[in-house]
Amino acid sequence: MEVKHFLSVADLNGDEVEQLIKQASLMKRGNTPRVLSGKSVALLFEKPSLRTKVSFDIAMEQLGGHPVYLSPAEVGIGKRESGSDVARVLCRYVDGIVARTFSHQTLITLTEYSSVPIVNALSDLEHPCQALADSLTIYENKGRLANLTLAFVGDGNNVANSLLLAASLTGVNFHIASPSGYEIKKEMLSQARKLAASSGSRIELTGDPRAAVKDVDVVYTDVWTSMGQETEAEERRRIFSDYQVNEKLLSLAKKDVLFMHPLPAHHGEEISPGLLDNPHSVVFAQAENRLHLQKALLAKLLSSSNRG
Repeated sequence: MEVKHFLSVADLNGDEVEQLIKQASLMKRGNTPRVLSGKSVALLFEKPSLRTKVSFDIAMEQLGGHPVYLSPAEVGIGKRESGSDVARVLCRYVDGIVARTFSHQTLITLTEYSSVPIVNALSDLEHPCQALADSLTIYENKGRLANLTLAFVGDGNNVANSLLLAASLTGVNFHIASPSGYEIKKEMLSQARKLAASSGSRIELTGDPRAAVKDVDVVYTDVWTSMGQETEAEERRRIFSDYQVNEKLLSLAKKDVLFMHPLPAHHGEEISPGLLDNPHSVVFAQAENRLHLQKALLAKLLSSSNRG
């Protein structure tokens, strides 16, 4: 059988996203079948993690399976051992590989040599599991996705890319405010617009955070400096100084706006101090929903897969 990998939100269609959200909601209410009993996944991480590592580990345990965590020092993809060799070895041991990498190309290499599903747990291009969990969180709070409007304020990074694709698949209108030179890349925008043409979602780009968040249903932001960009931190703080999400900016959105952030947060930079505790914040619900959405995703990918 053909192995299905999950590297991008766009590897799913709108119906599949909706099914995952519904399945995750059931699992969150305590209905988690142990459909992965006897199966195992390798958690292959090049980057440190809190939410991703714990949520995938517990997800596999709750589904009846067994996770094996592999730290950067243990594997050293591309340094100690090539990605192709790592994939060809691991797929003889495990039923799936959850990989958190610096480069998206590493994930592509793994898929080329793996006979078991590869799941993108974060790369420099996308963070698809985060975006799906975010969609679950919005659905829980709003009762729908279609025709809502989400505003992303900040860097057109991997989280923004996956949110854009998820919105375009599910009919959510997407606004993004970024400084010049830090916008969503043209290739990602083109892909999203093709998806939006089918779902009816509208995509708007601006350099003005106030214009982006006016009357929207969801305001979302992320760190200005991601892992691997530490040498740019001071310059980015200067460039993004007008893009902080604070109570004044949030007040321009709808009265029942949701505030979202994937964490970790840099208080006093992309968000004002105390914003995570604002009544509109659903940030910690987002973090919890990583567990439930990933359970649904793993069950979908691995319950019918055959190890090569």
